[in-house]
Amino acid sequence: MLPFRSEIRNSPSHQTIKIFLADESLDSRIKKHLEHFNEIEEIEIRQSIGQNRANENITIFLKEGADITKMKASIDSSLWWYFEEDMVDE
Repeated sequence: MLPFRSEIRNSPSHQTIKIFLADESLDSRIKKHLEHFNEIEEIEIRQSIGQNRANENITIFLKEGADITKMKASIDSSLWWYFEEDMVDE
């Protein structure tokens, strides 16, 4: 099982990136890990609604003018690095 999956979500008011973690106990640690991106306006841990396999998700709101596709790629890369480092430390 992959440690996370991410999706771009469109809404009428704001595009977001949602991160679904395999281990939801890491939500707060991952939220803190992502706070270094200057293009992120806000990060929230939210209850998932719908047919997702996770009960919670990390919702990322980007600043005006940020390229959501590039940010998703950067966030995914950062999270892969995070999980690789975490696995090496065990």
